Amino acid sequence: QVQLVESGGGLVQPGGSLRLSCAASGIRFSIARMGWYRQAPGKERELVARITSGTSDYADSVKGRFTISRDNAKNTVYLQMNSLKPEDTAVYYCRLQVVLSVYWGQGTQVTVSS
Repeated sequence: QVQLVESGGGLVQPGGSLRLSCAASGIRFSIARMGWYRQAPGKERELVARITSGTSDYADSVKGRFTISRDNAKNTVYLQMNSLKPEDTAVYYCRLQVVLSVYWGQGTQVTVSS
């Protein structure tokens, strides 16, 4: 059974930083395409960043501020978020895809507010 467990969310002031983690189990993590998505109240879920074995890409709104990375030895994907803005406030979800199978984490709340 595939499980994704996110952690690292919280309340941070504008300009601050957070690092999200997503630990996967029950699947061959090294071949999985991993991504972070977010959903703000009243909005659709949107892609933030994704990473395969060798490449990563980002939403325009987070380029230069967020960095996605993975540690295959720990079956974990990370999202380093710097220079956070109030508009980054959302529930952040980890997504794992292997071939046509897609799995989601439970989400972690990130709130950027003074």
